[in-house]
Amino acid sequence: MITITIIILTSLISYQAFRDHSLADKLIFQPASVRDGELYRLLTYGVLHADLTHLIFNMFTFYLFGRTIESFFKSSLGFIPGSIAFILLYLGGLLFSILPTYLKEKDNYYYKGLGASGAVSAVVFAFILIFPMSLMGILFIPIRLPAFLFGFIFVFISMYLDKNQVGGINHSAHVAGGLFGVVMTAAVFLVLLQNNLLVAFLHKIQITSLSQLIYFGI
Repeated sequence: MITITIIILTSLISYQAFRDHSLADKLIFQPASVRDGELYRLLTYGVLHADLTHLIFNMFTFYLFGRTIESFFKSSLGFIPGSIAFILLYLGGLLFSILPTYLKEKDNYYYKGLGASGAVSAVVFAFILIFPMSLMGILFIPIRLPAFLFGFIFVFISMYLDKNQVGGINHSAHVAGGLFGVVMTAAVFLVLLQNNLLVAFLHKIQITSLSQLIYFGI
């Protein structure tokens, strides 16, 4: 399974980089180094994490959503096309999510970035597009919302936190990764299956809302 393979590789490299700072320095996202030709850093930063908590949170989230999306891609598109699309979703999420930061910090020799959050966001938002009415929540908080509402709230909060530079976290990468996940997933299914997931997304929300109105007699 691709999801498990990514989790294992990311975990092993991240753990090794915790102990070997020279490895981290070679793989970490550093805009000035990318500008000087080390383009591989636009992807390799995703196998590094700040600490064990950061690693566990990202990989656990990816495990929860990655298995479902990987299975959906394979069953809908076919095993090989679905596998390729899923890998491109993850890698594309890493690449696309870091581009705004690169453009902003390309002359900053001191800036460094790491973590798979952008790729994980791409997978999570692909899930939201496909299953908009599934209930989602935040760990340990006993509140669940329809996935599409969770997505809107997440984007709003991330944009607010990024604007106010809260927590030293690259919140813009979360938004950019999520946007990539929606656009790529919609494009792949439209081109390969003539299946418009954006229309289906709106239809599912409308049907559910209508059924709730009828249920409550409104």
